[in-house]
Amino acid sequence: MPHLPRRPLLAALAFSWVAAAASTARAAERAPWSDAAFAAAQAAGRPLIIEVTAPWCPTCRAQAPHVAATLAEPALASALLLTVDFDTQNDALRRLGVRQQSTIIAFNGAQERGRIIGVTDATQIRDLIRRAV
Repeated sequence: MPHLPRRPLLAALAFSWVAAAASTARAAERAPWSDAAFAAAQAAGRPLIIEVTAPWCPTCRAQAPHVAATLAEPALASALLLTVDFDTQNDALRRLGVRQQSTIIAFNGAQERGRIIGVTDATQIRDLIRRAV
């Protein structure tokens, strides 16, 4: 039987352990807006993030990676992200009091914890989303 160097073998074992641990971590749930999902999350007292986007919006695209990174944090595993399409979901916009795309709203259950409009700073986005917990 050939002799395998220990360092590559140990590195491979460590990598497989980290990959297995990462795959068991739960991420926040994501879904398109629906009145039913919004009501259920509020009734359950879940951390709830509303993201109002438009496909043509550069600010929305700049916000997206910061939202995704924050929602990957273990403390937000029970959160629900609902995405509202600014161009087509006018009922949701009225219900939420939103007048502009690139709006992010944080709720804890039925209680609104804050909102930002047009902000692309990672720290401000992270701080807002963490208020939902």
